[in-house]
Amino acid sequence: MGEAREVMDRLTDAVTTHADLKVFGELYAEDAVAFTPDEGELRGRDAIVEYWRAMTEAVPEARFEVLHSYEAGDTAIDEGIFSGRNTGPLELPNGETLPPTQKEIRIRGVDIATVKDGRIVDYRLYFDERDFLGQLGLMPDEPF
Repeated sequence: MGEAREVMDRLTDAVTTHADLKVFGELYAEDAVAFTPDEGELRGRDAIVEYWRAMTEAVPEARFEVLHSYEAGDTAIDEGIFSGRNTGPLELPNGETLPPTQKEIRIRGVDIATVKDGRIVDYRLYFDERDFLGQLGLMPDEPF
């Protein structure tokens, strides 16, 4: 196992099993960049740690089922299913906070992390935000 895989596995553990803001801060470089479907581009460790804080508070007992796991050089890629119950407030990109829905979610997604000197410098998260919000009951019933 290479460095990228080790760091990605630590991130997955921190998001699901042992949520800890200090660990998130240790995993990302100070000038890291992340791209997420719900928040767009996040620049800097502090912004990324804040993103994970909000996610782990919204779904505090999350699980991640790895479907595919890869490592190529300095990059690790995971495809899997993120699941759990929304028991904490959900912070929206517009600054609003929604109360917990108490609903179960099960979202398929892909994480890509590029690692330099033991820290993530570039992170990309892909999941279907409409599916996520729909499972929480937050999408209108009207088709597009």
